[in-house]
Amino acid sequence: MTKQTIVVPDLGGAETVEVIELGLQPGDQVEVEDSLLVLESDKATMDVPSPASGIFTQYLVAEGATVKVGDAIAEIEVSVSVTGEQGSSADESETIEQFAVDPDSESEPRLEPKTENHNDNASPAVESSASDALKELTIQVPDIGSDDKVDVIEVCVAVGDEVNEGDTLLVLESDKATMDVPSSHTGKVVKILVAEGDKLGTGDNVAVFEVISDAPSSAASTAPAAAADTEIKPAASAPAPAADAVAASSSPVRAPQPAPGQPAQPPAVKSTSPVASGSEIYAGPAVRLIARELGVDLSQVPGSGPRGRILKDDVSNFVKQVMQNKAAPAASAGSGIPPVPAVDFSQFGEIEEIALSKIQKLTAANMQRNWLNVPHVTQFDDADITELEEFRKSLKAEGEKRGVKVTPVAFLIKAVAAALQANPEFNRSLSSDGQNFIQKHYCHIGMAVDTPRGLVVPVIKNVDKKGIWDISAEISVLAAKARDGKLTPAEMQGGCFTLSSLGAIGGNGFTPIVNSPEVGILGVSKSQIKPLWNGTEFTPRLMLPLALSYDHRAINGGDAGRFMTYLVQLLSDIRYLAL
Repeated sequence: MTKQTIVVPDLGGAETVEVIELGLQPGDQVEVEDSLLVLESDKATMDVPSPASGIFTQYLVAEGATVKVGDAIAEIEVSVSVTGEQGSSADESETIEQFAVDPDSESEPRLEPKTENHNDNASPAVESSASDALKELTIQVPDIGSDDKVDVIEVCVAVGDEVNEGDTLLVLESDKATMDVPSSHTGKVVKILVAEGDKLGTGDNVAVFEVISDAPSSAASTAPAAAADTEIKPAASAPAPAADAVAASSSPVRAPQPAPGQPAQPPAVKSTSPVASGSEIYAGPAVRLIARELGVDLSQVPGSGPRGRILKDDVSNFVKQVMQNKAAPAASAGSGIPPVPAVDFSQFGEIEEIALSKIQKLTAANMQRNWLNVPHVTQFDDADITELEEFRKSLKAEGEKRGVKVTPVAFLIKAVAAALQANPEFNRSLSSDGQNFIQKHYCHIGMAVDTPRGLVVPVIKNVDKKGIWDISAEISVLAAKARDGKLTPAEMQGGCFTLSSLGAIGGNGFTPIVNSPEVGILGVSKSQIKPLWNGTEFTPRLMLPLALSYDHRAINGGDAGRFMTYLVQLLSDIRYLAL
């Protein structure tokens, strides 16, 4: 037996790599190309294969160590080859030399099997085929179920990443949902054609991949079978980087083979994520990057890959499961607030568990976020709408001719638009950093609509430029689309202020929650006939209860008082709307 030292092979361009797995124990039997250990760069994970059959002796590095090309990493004992005489030191040198790199050479060595008949012409042919098989392919957005453009909120890959079919390339978000865009092919990212904040639709280009065509792949896959009894030697032809070769393989990390009669050794992986002491995480750099961006603790993610390796899909599925299972508790518990304890209601009687609709889940999350982040103040007042109602009812005949029904909401929306113009403080939004405010010079009013699927808020655009007839017609159209679930994302975006009316249902008042990033919302309850003192006597008047909630970071009490007073004046005497 002769002791042989194994060194770090070519790293495909990486200067240093980290040792993330030592899978063998002293005395383990290893065969040619069995994995000795696993190295990881910032782009890929690669295993170091054994150059010969023998007995594993020891590792010369520890988990977490940083190594470079040529560093000694392990020792194995190999049998003396019989070639007419015993123990040729030249044989040992040749075997070790295959892992060394000539510093003056621009080419990178490639591990390649060589058959016993020493047919050196076979390997270059396979290598040339693999090179010719590479082609560039543009990946596009699949059908997203809508013709509208939606926002890109996250790009999940970078140039140089190796991506498998089905891996998430980017994340799109509309007002209704967030969706992943999966890769339609396996390959290497050559160019990214989009950025966060862009708007994409079905068929738009996402990225350019370098992929391997089917025919050369199948030819290359037969090469290992043809080399059952092989020795390793440096390839003479132009090589491919080791990192790319590993990533393009169908099984990028080969499991070390245990000795006969011995159980397989569990993977020992050094985690770069903050996990509890003693925890073991088996995941590649791309998976770790996604986990860091999403705030996922990889110690809680079950791996579905070889030997429990965590894949990108595992992280995505874990996040989806957490969002589905924790949506209800999250909506009922705030930051730093003890969660509501779970109760088994079945112990009290018969129950039925009904899943929330997507709109109901989004509404719950938005309301929770707005309530926790916006310091709310609500101001109350009553508007005398006696004359307004008399005038509205007088329009009934003309409305039937026009095919338009005029409701009190149309007057409320028109009055709110006028109040926003007179009090521009309410037509603002705070910047995300809280250091500036954005003054809007347009006037779009949202109206909350109760539907069987949940609460939605379509937006009427440029209200200040429209009359009561136009506003009434648009209210009817948007309300019908909301009830039928046919509102588009564009019809629910861009609001400056929201109106929430419960007048048709009833109630004396309520405190609406500000629809951030807006800074104000008006709640309207059911109008009632009340006695009003006119200076000499009480007279019956139709009074409309109003509740103005506002963001106290952007609006102070004086601003709110002036807004509400002006709004009440407009509703009490609609002639002011013409001024």
